[in-house]
Amino acid sequence: MSLELIVARFDPEANRRWEQRYELQPQLEWSVLQAINHVKDEIDPTLSHRWSCQMGICGSCGMMIDGEPRLACSVFVRDFGPSLRVAPLAHFPVIRDLVIELEGFLERLRSVTPWMVRTHERALEAGPHPQSQAQLEAFHGFSQCINCMLCYSACPVVARDPHFLGPAALAIGHRYNLDSRDDGQGARRERFLEEGGVFTCSYANECSIVCPKHVDPAGAIQQEKLSSVLAWARSLVLPRGAQ
Repeated sequence: MSLELIVARFDPEANRRWEQRYELQPQLEWSVLQAINHVKDEIDPTLSHRWSCQMGICGSCGMMIDGEPRLACSVFVRDFGPSLRVAPLAHFPVIRDLVIELEGFLERLRSVTPWMVRTHERALEAGPHPQSQAQLEAFHGFSQCINCMLCYSACPVVARDPHFLGPAALAIGHRYNLDSRDDGQGARRERFLEEGGVFTCSYANECSIVCPKHVDPAGAIQQEKLSSVLAWARSLVLPRGAQ
């Protein structure tokens, strides 16, 4: 087969953007990432892109493929027509060619405390802290996020609101809120109620549709909305400090 690979290019030094076309004779089993790697290795070493595992695990090779956010290692050139257009993920600053800036996402992720929080009292308890199968299953699906950021490119709220924490950060925060071993729910939920938090989400569900790991960030956000409303309702009828 023959393939015209059309790549969005960006040179930050010259502040120049253009599309570059490459004529390839790819093997049928090539992924889109393998086609891009072939261009980099054999045709144009100036092309810049990210990749690592080639197995849909690391999330590094997310990009717009024919207008859709996809992992380049997980889709194949045989599934596209005689031409294929690739571009950097939407809604992110571009560093060079297909490489996007990650710091904004990482700041949002850090703000939801994506790690286990333990109170001083529980940290001093002796022995392990076992979980039941039900307790594990409560958060396990949300723990599968690989930070590929496809959901940010699909999200219409991310496109218009620079303060929105975004699907992945909220889903990961929700994962820790559901973990029976964690004590950081209060602080996270305070963050979720601030500007750009869960109620900024319009529930378009595009994030869950494009997620390659079926994490369902839209579902996580709606669950956090419900938890916030229930906590507010309890605060109206229960004495301060009661559960």
